[in-house]
Amino acid sequence: MAIFITDECINCGACEPECPNTAIYEGGAEWELAGKAYGEGDAAPTGASEFWSADFFYIVPDKCTECETFHDEPQCAAVCPVDCCLPDPKHVESKDELHAKVKYLDEIGR
Repeated sequence: MAIFITDECINCGACEPECPNTAIYEGGAEWELAGKAYGEGDAAPTGASEFWSADFFYIVPDKCTECETFHDEPQCAAVCPVDCCLPDPKHVESKDELHAKVKYLDEIGR
């Protein structure tokens, strides 16, 4: 299951440098996966319109591995001062799926 950032985010930025997958972006920022850039309104592997935010930090589900193989818990949630990094029920994944995603991200160079 990917993590998502609720609209209660205070834009402190504590989460972004903690992400080992560079899956967290400041509101309005474009992101990249496998050499293709995405942003507001762009079609993306899981549909950027589901999570892209112009107003607060957001997490790209296709890059979020819940810190699997890196840490014991998602680091964004561990450092968030307002507890707005939560499991995303729209992107539920098994440990095997998360491990496969880690391998894929390693192959494409994150």
